[in-house]
Amino acid sequence: MAIALLVCYLARAACVSARFGSGSAKASPHRWRPAHVRRARPRHRADVLPVPRPQRWPQFLDFCKQLHRRFPAGKLYLICDNYGPHGKAEVRTWCAANDIELVYTPTNAPWLNWIEREFTAVHCFTLDGSDYPSHAAQEAAIAGYLRWRNRHCHPKRHFAVNSKIRHPDYLPNVA
Repeated sequence: MAIALLVCYLARAACVSARFGSGSAKASPHRWRPAHVRRARPRHRADVLPVPRPQRWPQFLDFCKQLHRRFPAGKLYLICDNYGPHGKAEVRTWCAANDIELVYTPTNAPWLNWIEREFTAVHCFTLDGSDYPSHAAQEAAIAGYLRWRNRHCHPKRHFAVNSKIRHPDYLPNVA
């Protein structure tokens, strides 16, 4: 699992997502080298800040404490998916006491978490259709993409200002 961090300029926000494995295998038009020919062992992705296994609520709480030490002043919004340890009572209590607001994305809407888009871009531009000869070559490709991305990034501002998701003109669909 990897925990990812995305800090915005206008509002202090971080996005968190659990990412397991190396991603879904997609069909590829070219042939891959057989596994017995590849010299390097398979590697799981850890996109930004890896959390040691097992991924339980104490490790997530340690990550929240790390964020709090890194950004001590002001309220911090932590955008989370619905992975179980993110909603543990001890985590929620500590975050509330330390001015960290946990914001959960809907269960089947990972695209609402900005970091998912960043993960997808890293995967698309560096790993899709790749067959790197070594882990060092793979890491160099990922690092090169991240350097390029950081040179060309822009702060996310005025996100969905006029969207109905922020200002609905209809009643919520409740039973």
